[in-house]
Order: sequence, then structure tokens, then C-alpha cells
Amino acid sequence: MTSSPTSQTSPASPPRQPLPAVRLRVPTDEDAHAWHEVFADPDVMEFLGGPAELSAYEEFTARQRMHDAQLGYCLWTLLDEDGAVVGFTGAQPWPADKAWGPVGEVEIGWRLGREHWGRGYATAAAEATVARVRAAGLDRVCAMIDARNARSVAVAERLGMTLAEEFTTPGGNPARRYVLDLRDLPRPR
Repeated sequence: MTSSPTSQTSPASPPRQPLPAVRLRVPTDEDAHAWHEVFADPDVMEFLGGPAELSAYEEFTARQRMHDAQLGYCLWTLLDEDGAVVGFTGAQPWPADKAWGPVGEVEIGWRLGREHWGRGYATAAAEATVARVRAAGLDRVCAMIDARNARSVAVAERLGMTLAEEFTTPGGNPARRYVLDLRDLPRPR
């Protein structure tokens, strides 16, 4: 790759609109409540099994704080330019106790509240994630995406991720594993 993901366009595609400003922070206890509210929309959770209980987000945010303390990265709370929680983005090790998937790899991901879709937040957040995990010393990341989730597939492709595998999850859903070699990206200036 010779240009940053932010500046990539192909001759057939229009220039990319400027991305919104985003901030990332390690999730707080209060963010469990914000995530629960933002992700209560069934459309947001369509490919993730449906909305979850508050207790799931309380455990999830606690696990992310542990990842940040131990690894230097996690799924961070995503804030818009006004400081409102719009979702999360970041990276975490694929769970070793899962019977499928890229055990031993680090997965990047993003999830946004419905009202923030189509405005560039996912791409801006994913680019910020790539920069942070690269700074943390990672050489490679993957993204596990339900193949029917065209929005997330598009974000992975805008990042320059490569489709590595198509498969069916144990639950019978079509899925894709994308990879990105961070050593191939240009160094920040």
C-alpha cells in the first residue's frame, strides 16, 4: 500500500467525504448503560443475536478495561465531536474458549447506534483503531463479519482489509474473515 486508507480512491469512485471527528476512551462503568441504550435497537443487533441485557454490557465493559490495562488496547467507547456515546470500536483477542474462529488472532470491530449509520463514523472509528493497535505493537488484525452485513463489509474494505476466508458459523450464518497486515501500511508522518 502506498497511500493511507483515508486518501484511497479509485478512478471510478467519487472522492471520499471528510470523516467526522471521533474520540475513543476506555469504557467506564457508565458506558455499560450507554452501550445498552445505544444498542437496544434490533437493527443494530441484527447480525449479533439481538439486543442484550444490561448485565452483558456491564461484564463486557469490565473485560475491555482489563484488556486495555493488560494489552494496551480494547473495544473503546466511541464518542462524537460533542462527546456523546455513539458506539464502540477497537480490538480484542479472539476468545480462546470459542470452538471456532481465529483463536490466537486479534479482532478489530465497530458497532454504532442506528442514528449514526451512513455518516462516516464507522470508518473514522476503524481508522483510529488501526492507528492505535499499530502503535501498541500489533502486526496483524482480523475482522469477523457476518457476510450479510454489507455496512461492516464496506468498512473492512475501505480499511484495505483482504478477504481471507468465507465460512458458515456454528449457528448457520454466512461469515467472512478479513485480515490486515499492519506492517504493510505506510508509517505515520
